[in-house]
Amino acid sequence: MQPTLFQFFKSDISGITLPENFTFPFYYEPHLLCKIAAKELQDYLQNQNEWQHNFGLKANQEGLVIGKMFGVLVCQNQNGELGYLWAFSGKLAEKNHWSYFVPTVFDMLTDHGFFKKEEEEINRINKEIEALEFSPEYIQSIEKVKQTEQKAFEDLQRHKLLIKDHKKLRKEQRIKAQEELLLTDFQEFDASLKEQSQQEGILLKKMTTYWNYIMADAQKELDFFEDKINTLKELRRQKSAALQQLLFKEYSFLNQFGKRKSLGEIFDNNPPAGAGECAAPKLLHYAFENNLKPIAMAEFWWGQSPKSEVRKHGQFYPACKSKCEPILLGHMLEGIAMDENPFLENPAEGKDIEILFEDEFLAVINKPEEFLSVPGKSIADSVYHRVKEKYPEATGPLIVHRLDMSTSGIMLIAKSEEVYVQLQSQFIKRTVKKCYEALLDGVLLEKKGTIDLPLRVDLEDRPRQLVCYEYGKPAFTSWEVIAIENGKTRVHFYPLTGRTHQLRVHASHPLGLNAPIVGDDLYGLKANRLHLHAKSIIFMHPVTGLEMQIDTVAGF
Repeated sequence: MQPTLFQFFKSDISGITLPENFTFPFYYEPHLLCKIAAKELQDYLQNQNEWQHNFGLKANQEGLVIGKMFGVLVCQNQNGELGYLWAFSGKLAEKNHWSYFVPTVFDMLTDHGFFKKEEEEINRINKEIEALEFSPEYIQSIEKVKQTEQKAFEDLQRHKLLIKDHKKLRKEQRIKAQEELLLTDFQEFDASLKEQSQQEGILLKKMTTYWNYIMADAQKELDFFEDKINTLKELRRQKSAALQQLLFKEYSFLNQFGKRKSLGEIFDNNPPAGAGECAAPKLLHYAFENNLKPIAMAEFWWGQSPKSEVRKHGQFYPACKSKCEPILLGHMLEGIAMDENPFLENPAEGKDIEILFEDEFLAVINKPEEFLSVPGKSIADSVYHRVKEKYPEATGPLIVHRLDMSTSGIMLIAKSEEVYVQLQSQFIKRTVKKCYEALLDGVLLEKKGTIDLPLRVDLEDRPRQLVCYEYGKPAFTSWEVIAIENGKTRVHFYPLTGRTHQLRVHASHPLGLNAPIVGDDLYGLKANRLHLHAKSIIFMHPVTGLEMQIDTVAGF
């Protein structure tokens, strides 16, 4: 029997060739079937009336604006018929289940499930804790301890000051008595002064003992409440930890062999928040559960871009790495033939580095696009590897500054530790002037300006960067328009800082130029290449002291 959530294409798909392999979910060009399935889902989103969710696409719509990732999985049923599944990430309109969308892998919100029951028990404990913490008796006991401590302090402090004053007075009396009294009389008088001092000390000890008793009595009353509160908090902690571990165990994913693997197993009992709630694992789990064969998959963003990320409405994006990669590649896609992982391929193969300037101290090179600056996790070939081979006698780190793998253009190479340090110093002091040329996907109305958007890494989806005013590092870019070409804008960028992906994010972010660089597969749309080139650099030669300016021509 055909699953109700498996839908046939409404569009004519006859003549469309199936892909040879399943989609590599972390870098892909959507297959035509996925584009058609996505278009049919988008038509539904625009016209459905079952639920209301503010994607930020309609003016004056009520509710918090929340854009969302949606996914489509093209698959075959047991009769070999082609169709697709739909899914959304997280919750949609505050629910896990809606018509036409596959359910969550594990529904924590089900009324009779263990999560709801344990959550109710934890909530009951929370209410008990809250009732105790806001009870008049508890508040009065806290106030009583504070007042008792304050009274004790003031009383003891008064007596200590009195002792201090009396000590000063006795000193004066002792000096005067030495001058006026006979030795025998002075000794008797001095003994009386010492007796006074001893009596004052004894009284201080008695007062301290008294106040310690009074404070202990007040604290005993407070401890009665705090012991009950702490006992409940410890019980809550234990129940929360046990519930979390049970959740990690029960939240399990299927693969094509019918094998289940839990969230706890996959992430060693420490999964990131929201793991398993993305569209991709939901789609695959439902397909395997219902004997559907996955053919191709794609995910797209629907709605207004978040303030921190760069997400374009209707644009396709790969699955997130931190939450989805261990689930998909580590288990769910086991044994499924996928497209090649491009991150394992050497993009520099067959490419050469052009030397623009060279002397015995340094070199200036022109790096091709899709060429690593330094070795990666699985690929050693890089600018560093090539120049190390070319200059085997060179000392020091060699690479003075880096370019993104996809960015072409000028890089400085130091042939000695001393030259490296001096060139690095110029970068740190920001005396090096760099110009990048880029082609932007859109027409800019202004002619020049400066962008100030602080950046930090997206911890859940490296190497993507986020705009973050709280934790981001300052990032400044000046820019000017060079030409308008067929609906695109050629610009020069002058970065004042050198943050990772700075120009790419500043170009694409809505608070920046809102026009991604052509070919930016992270923040825009793929093309034949990333149209970003480090075209010129000005720096002081660290040995001759002469100003050096090196220029190249962008190859796009």
